[in-house]
Order: sequence, then C-alpha cells, then structure tokens
Amino acid sequence: MADEALFLLLHNEMVSGVYKSTEQGEVENGRCITKLENMGFRVGQGLIERFTKDTARFKDELDIMKFICKDFWTTVFKKQIDNLRTNHQYLAFTCGLIRGGLSNLGIKSIVTAEVSSMPACKFQVMIQKL
Repeated sequence: MADEALFLLLHNEMVSGVYKSTEQGEVENGRCITKLENMGFRVGQGLIERFTKDTARFKDELDIMKFICKDFWTTVFKKQIDNLRTNHQYLAFTCGLIRGGLSNLGIKSIVTAEVSSMPACKFQVMIQKL
C-alpha cells in the first residue's frame, strides 16, 4: 500500500515537473510527452530486468505479452490490466514503461494508447520485426 502511494506521488511530481518546464518556456509542449515516455522506457527496462532475473527464458512473443499483461502490470500497478483507471497524463509514461519492458525482453515495439471513454484506456502494442 505504501509502495503504491509512493509510486503515485513520484509519478505525479514527474508529470507536474515536466509540464511546468513547458509553462516556463524551457521545453516545447510536444517534447513533454517524449520526455515522459523516455522516462517510462528506462523504468520499464529496469523493472523487467529485476522481475525476470530468476525466471526461465520465454518461449515466444506470446509468452512475453502474457507476462507483460499479467505479472508485470499487476506488480507495477497493483491492478488487473483490464481494470486500470488512468488519465491522459499517465499514458505517455505508461506507454514508455511497456515499450521499455518489451525492449529488455528482446522485442522492439511501438506502444500507443487510446482513451475512448474515461476512465478506460486501450493500449496497442505493434511488434516490429528485426
């Protein structure tokens, strides 16, 4: 419970800090999303390394996606992936988090998010063949 609160506070401060730099003219608005996604990418890489250090190698991309959707997501957000409630500010970081995790498992991908009706969002992962 305390870990979840700390993560939410940290994330809120990251988003706030990045957007404040836009208001002060330090960064263009579109670069904020890129910056948040890059932060998420690095965090995703680190978390995947930590979570998979004692597990057997995955057989294929399907096993990796199952791991990301079940174990990884639940560990990070303490919620099932189909019940996640989020807002637009969280999406850039979360897309980066997923992309970074997949990257560290050897899958190059493009991750996008779509919000059709609040509070639900839909993540699309396109795997790029090397």
